[in-house]
Amino acid sequence: MPHTTFASLGVDSDLVADLASRGFTEPFPIQAATLPDTLAGRDVLGRGRTGSGKTLAFSLPLVQRLADEDCARPGHPIGLVLAPTRELALQIAETIAPLAREVDMTVTTIFGGVNQKPQVKALSQGVDVVVACPGRLLDLMGQGVVSLDEVAVTVLDEADHMADLGFLPGVRRILRATPRTGQRMLFSATLDNGVDAIVDEFLNDPLLHSVDPAVAPVQSMDHRVLLVPDKAAKDEVVMRLASGTGRRILFTRTKHLARRLARKLTQAGIPAAELQGNMSQNARERAMGAFTSGALHVLVATDIAARGIDVSGVELVVHVDPPAEHKAYLHRSGRTARAGARGVVVTLVLPEQRHDVEVLLKKARIRAGIEKVRPGDDVVTELVGQVAPVVAAADMPEGVAVKGGGTAGRSKEGRAGRSRSSGAARRRGAEAQGRGQGANAGRPRGAGGSGRAGAGGGAGRTRSGQGRGRGPGPGSRQR
Repeated sequence: MPHTTFASLGVDSDLVADLASRGFTEPFPIQAATLPDTLAGRDVLGRGRTGSGKTLAFSLPLVQRLADEDCARPGHPIGLVLAPTRELALQIAETIAPLAREVDMTVTTIFGGVNQKPQVKALSQGVDVVVACPGRLLDLMGQGVVSLDEVAVTVLDEADHMADLGFLPGVRRILRATPRTGQRMLFSATLDNGVDAIVDEFLNDPLLHSVDPAVAPVQSMDHRVLLVPDKAAKDEVVMRLASGTGRRILFTRTKHLARRLARKLTQAGIPAAELQGNMSQNARERAMGAFTSGALHVLVATDIAARGIDVSGVELVVHVDPPAEHKAYLHRSGRTARAGARGVVVTLVLPEQRHDVEVLLKKARIRAGIEKVRPGDDVVTELVGQVAPVVAAADMPEGVAVKGGGTAGRSKEGRAGRSRSSGAARRRGAEAQGRGQGANAGRPRGAGGSGRAGAGGGAGRTRSGQGRGRGPGPGSRQR
């Protein structure tokens, strides 16, 4: 059987070279399954578990097919990706941006919780691809800031999560504003809760690619269920599990519990950041930046934030509070064992929770025996692994949860192995976070805001003469 490569699937050589430079040489199953059809312009329904590589699966055809389109006019993007959370929107933009640079395309993100002025400015300069959360996009559409009448490719990512959050009515309004003739790709773990109706209404004769069971446990996860005798023992086990050196995510039931646990860990010398819905966008970025960069290794999150976390190398997920239903268990657990890596998932259970957790695990098709433990048991020590050094309060990195609310500000130079410039370095790859640089997100370094000649009127401009038959002219893009 011939070896499958991105090139053999039809990906352009420029994009293949960019992928190789970043270590992506072999496609994952969802990519190998969908790329021949998506690159050919077919509508596709992709079903796969979290961490399967689906973001790249839709980013490649999005960029490659739009490279042959005319440059976007101000306020009229030609590509659209819808995502349920702003964290996920930012991470999708980070995946698309380096590919977009290869064909001189631009990317920006649109989401709520931040001032809309930078987003409006980016759109007014003309941006090719918009990665958006439905709420803010609808607001800007209502204000006449953006029109979707020239969108050639639309992607819905994590449609099932958008359904869970009640976003589908807004998604319908957005899709009805895009041309019916455009290509549409939808990625979802399940087709329940109204997602199937979206598929029926908006996808044209879609091809279904399901590389894994719709909602299934990942085989590279090791699931452990620890029965603790009481809350005091549970709290001590949580502290121990958080003390290891590798990246770990602790999930709590409420925002209040996430905040309290993150501060408690930090005060105990274990740098921890919280991630929950009430945080400002700047605080969320600081927390995720510190976790991604390795400045801290513990993130305490709620369910609403779980889908937006896409960080490699998370070795341990702890369900401090068991979730209410099995899909939430699988989505939380999916923050580890991503893209073929191995990971451990620990669920802490009080005696009164035992029956509910057993039912939950059965629905999730997880086979894991319940182990009775106390804080000092060998089982807990094994799961902790190597213990990280205690960090003094004065040496806490930027992003940790601090007493009184919010997160710590900029760290001092040299602390925790980081410098004042590290925050900017982390954000460099985020390309378009709604702060005014969105219109330039895909432009090569040094091009600046004026890199697109005649940005106010792009109707007759094409990329290197590849467009719809109109000559390249002085404003055309050069690869």
